[in-house]
Amino acid sequence: MLYRLVITESQRHHDQIILQPDQEHYLRRVVRLNDGQSFIAINGRGNGWQVELTTTGGTIIAEMNDDRELPIQVSLMVALPKGSGFDDIVRCTTELGVSRLYPIISDRTLLKPKENKLVRWRKIAEEASEQCERFIVPYIAPPLPFLEAIQHIEDNSPRFIAVARNTDKHLLNCLNSADLPSQITIVTGCEGGWTTKELQSAIDHNFQPITLGKRILRAVTAPIAIMALISAIAENK
Repeated sequence: MLYRLVITESQRHHDQIILQPDQEHYLRRVVRLNDGQSFIAINGRGNGWQVELTTTGGTIIAEMNDDRELPIQVSLMVALPKGSGFDDIVRCTTELGVSRLYPIISDRTLLKPKENKLVRWRKIAEEASEQCERFIVPYIAPPLPFLEAIQHIEDNSPRFIAVARNTDKHLLNCLNSADLPSQITIVTGCEGGWTTKELQSAIDHNFQPITLGKRILRAVTAPIAIMALISAIAENK
């Protein structure tokens, strides 16, 4: 197994990789690589390279072609849960193949994230992509109020909103493995669920209410369950 690191475009100069101090520390002190041994560098946008560790950083020795992405792009809009719950959502949904995450602030959201939270979430996404061997790091948007977020969706792909205690169709019955759309957007709520106004606004913006089953899932569980379901459908061909 080759260890993986996410690099920025500015770190790659032709066939040379400039390592950041924390990355070099990780490779040399944590995983105990020596000069001449290899690791994988990824740019988070679908490209990866096998790199040989050198005294000045790394030298690219081969391009990697290993597509581990879902055949459908999934955008999750998640009302922020209490505490550090969104950390777990970022980590687990990244492992399951999410494309984009939009943290949103609903009427019942209790968490008011500080600016450094976005930096932390993006770092968690990088680490999760390294761990699950993806070449793409999901995009994580800055937090937005719910109504503003749904108004900014420009594509015409299918849209769903998960609603507890309802009799709408299960998400499973809205997706067909033989005819998956190229992308979808799904919204999940925070503790306490959606207000009547929020749900109606979502419907007015072409979101279809769906259920995730008879049981009431926690705000952290719902987006993870959605990604597990979608990845199972998309990859069971």
